[in-house]
Amino acid sequence: VQLVESGGDLVQPGGSLRLSCATSGFPFSSYDMSWYRQAPGKERELVAVSTSAGGSTNYADSIKGRFTISRDNAKNTLYLQMNSLKPEDTAVYYCNALRLSWGLRSNYWGQGTQVTVSS
Repeated sequence: VQLVESGGDLVQPGGSLRLSCATSGFPFSSYDMSWYRQAPGKERELVAVSTSAGGSTNYADSIKGRFTISRDNAKNTLYLQMNSLKPEDTAVYYCNALRLSWGLRSNYWGQGTQVTVSS
């Protein structure tokens, strides 16, 4: 199983970034896929979720209206489009894959990609 995030960078406030999470080794389309972030000295927090069933999405209040999560099941890839970035969005962003099936919990993480928002 591999989850490899990319796209993190240093960007000015108000700028945009697009994160990608390329995956392999598990049935991507049947997993709920999420983006989490962890800022220095803070706990990891859930940013956005893309569910496998029905394709619905959910967002943390702090990024609602600015970030968009999407997935390409044909490419086994998850994305996070981040617009109107703020300094408080600075964090390491992690990709997560989760499935609960017949009492079995499968949970995978990527290694993270750094996003820094600063002038």
